[in-house]
Amino acid sequence: MTTGTGQQTRAPQQAAQSARAMRADARRNYDRLLAEARSAFAEHGTGTSLEDVARRAGVGIGTLYRHFPNRHALMSAVWKDAVCDLLARSHALLDDPQPCSALVAWLRAIITHAGEYRGLSSALMSASHDDTSALAQCSMPMREAGTALLVRAQEAGAVRPDVSIGDLLQLTNAISLAAEETPDDPELADRLLTLTLRGLKADGQTPA
Repeated sequence: MTTGTGQQTRAPQQAAQSARAMRADARRNYDRLLAEARSAFAEHGTGTSLEDVARRAGVGIGTLYRHFPNRHALMSAVWKDAVCDLLARSHALLDDPQPCSALVAWLRAIITHAGEYRGLSSALMSASHDDTSALAQCSMPMREAGTALLVRAQEAGAVRPDVSIGDLLQLTNAISLAAEETPDDPELADRLLTLTLRGLKADGQTPA
């Protein structure tokens, strides 16, 4: 009886230890895949082979798909750190005494981050119309953060009241895409953003 009871006691303990080991192993795989995806996307763009990402992480493609069901899911995980940084930046800029300058600074930061991975801007533009995309999960907090900055600039009379955050985010993605396609002109993104911002005021002047 004692032996049987001991075996029964050990069985759940061994199962729990095995589950913890599997969870730890799964987490390591997730972290390796994410690290290699960042590296591969930075080197070759977001269209890089997912099989290559899995190979670089030392796992099979099936393991990659268990963690990231599709390319947009992997891209969303890679973009998450940038989104967190942009959200923190937006909160800090809410204290800026120049509301329109704060909005402009935030839009420039979006362009900078999106430019880290070739193909990301195009994917973000597409995802804005597809609620089923994993990349769309980043959209709502970004819109909320941008709206807070935009409203401050509008209330200060620096930005036209008919400007929407959705349009601004699409414009920044388009500017990022244009800059991505013209790598030999590093000033292009800033020039395009300046031209865009001239349309924010009814008198056509660049908001400052």
